[in-house]
Amino acid sequence: MSVLIDPPMWPAHGHLWSHVVSDTSYDELHAFASTLGIPRRLFDHDHYDLPEERYADAVDAGAAEVSGSTLIRRLIASGLRVPERDRRGV
Repeated sequence: MSVLIDPPMWPAHGHLWSHVVSDTSYDELHAFASTLGIPRRLFDHDHYDLPEERYADAVDAGAAEVSGSTLIRRLIASGLRVPERDRRGV
């Protein structure tokens, strides 16, 4: 399993958020999220947003803790990164 999580440092909606990604496949990512009960609505193009309150749950379930820069490098290298322009619908 190659599910990665960065530290909760992204502020929104009164919480800090982490990103959860797979550097293997979206199927792996969705399966991981499902086992934790993470709603599909938290999937954002190529990652799940996870509130800081659930960080330890993801790590306990096997997500590897990495820095934000490592997470993005591995996601890009996997070919699963959705370019920013595609997120905006351009």
